[in-house]
Amino acid sequence: MTTETGEISIVCNHCDRDIPAQNIDLHRVHCARNLEKCKICGDMVPKKHAEEHFSNTHAPVPCSMCKETIERDVFDSHEVDTCPKRIVTCEFCEFPLPAVDLAEHQEVCGNRTELCYQCNSYVRLRETYGHQTKCTGSVLNNVEPSRRVPRAAEGDGNGRRRRDGDGFSNKRLFFTIAITGIAVLIGSLFFQRKPEVS
Repeated sequence: MTTETGEISIVCNHCDRDIPAQNIDLHRVHCARNLEKCKICGDMVPKKHAEEHFSNTHAPVPCSMCKETIERDVFDSHEVDTCPKRIVTCEFCEFPLPAVDLAEHQEVCGNRTELCYQCNSYVRLRETYGHQTKCTGSVLNNVEPSRRVPRAAEGDGNGRRRRDGDGFSNKRLFFTIAITGIAVLIGSLFFQRKPEVS
C-alpha cells in the first residue's frame, strides 16, 4: 500500500496497523513481544496490562444495591433503570421506596380517596387525573361521605385543601398523652419490683 507521500506501508498482521515498509520488521518483533489484542474490544493492550485492562474495562461489576453481578457496559443503565433495589417514588404520595416494592405500594396507595372540592365526592387517587378532566363542579353524589370533613379543612375553591387550624395541637395533645402513658407504665413497672433479700 502506498501513502499520500509516496511511502510504501505494510499492514501488521498482529495489530492491523499500517506501518512504513522500512520499519515493518522491527515493528513486528516489538508488537508480537509486547502487545496483545483484547478478545472483547479488539484494542491493542500492553501484555503486562492485559489483566488490568480487562478488570477496569470489561469485568462484571457487583451492584451495591441488589448484589447482582452486572456487565460493565450496562452497569450505569442497571443502576438507573433496571435495578430492583433502586429508589423510586410513589406517584401518589411521593414516598421513596425500592422499585421492587413500588407496584404493591401503588396498588394500595392509589386506592386511597380524597375529596374533590369541586363536586364534593370522594375520588380514588389513581382516578384523580381522569376525574379532574371530567369534573363539572356540580354535586355528582348526594351520598354522605365515608368520613366527615370539618368546615375548616374544606378546600379553598381551587381544589386545594386548607389545613385545619387545630390539627397540629390535636396531634401534639395525642402525642403528649401517649408519651405520658408510656412513662407511667414504665415507672409503675420499675417501682413495683421488690428488693431481693440476700
